[in-house]
Amino acid sequence: MSVVFERTRGLTDQSTHFCPGCTHGVIIRLIAEVLVDMDLLERTIGVEPVGCTGFCENYFACDIVGAAHGRAVAVATGVKRARPDRFVFSLQGDGDGAAIGLAETISAAARGEKISSIFINNSIYGMTGGQMSPTSWVGQKTATSPYGRDVELNGQPLDLPLLLSQVDGAAYVASVSVESPQEVIAAKQAIHKAFEVQIAGLGYSFVSILSTCPTNWGVTPVEALSWLESKMKPQFHLGELKKPALEGVTGP
Repeated sequence: MSVVFERTRGLTDQSTHFCPGCTHGVIIRLIAEVLVDMDLLERTIGVEPVGCTGFCENYFACDIVGAAHGRAVAVATGVKRARPDRFVFSLQGDGDGAAIGLAETISAAARGEKISSIFINNSIYGMTGGQMSPTSWVGQKTATSPYGRDVELNGQPLDLPLLLSQVDGAAYVASVSVESPQEVIAAKQAIHKAFEVQIAGLGYSFVSILSTCPTNWGVTPVEALSWLESKMKPQFHLGELKKPALEGVTGP
């Protein structure tokens, strides 16, 4: 019998801590696969902050540095400047990258730091109790917005990739999702392109990935996929929002 699918060597042989139906695991696998596909694994340093991504040193088969909450992009900047020969990526949630770490993210883009950020957006604070995040959609009920996000009180959701696409130092910005096989393929292609941009030294690359959080959304894993499709997607601009004219920057 031929093997048609197996664990990528970019991941360790360890089960993840993510809740059933959470698509963080899918995203981590995609990153690991791209690192292997591009022969980057042995020279990669990843940076993880506090949050649902905070245990990823157990899963990636590459060096991982821990950062304080909101400081992953700042730490990744320091790592890349100290070791420019290394491939450096940060992995963050929407609470980390769009709230406490918003200034770090925008500043890195403005400086054109030659790092890549993967931004997992599930529109809620997943690990700390389901509070409203900067990306919670209008009407979304959370632990801190029990009647739904109110535009008059809380403002509109922050479309971070759209914002970053306006920053000159950001070379590649994409917004994708993972609720279907087709979207998973597109997400992997976006990660691949972001990593190619860093290798080419063109500047900051950023990929936002819409992800599910059935536990804090209060829905089943199957329902969460529909929620992502019907409730999250309309809130954000999707696709490749900014890309350089670089020959050879293609998906796997």
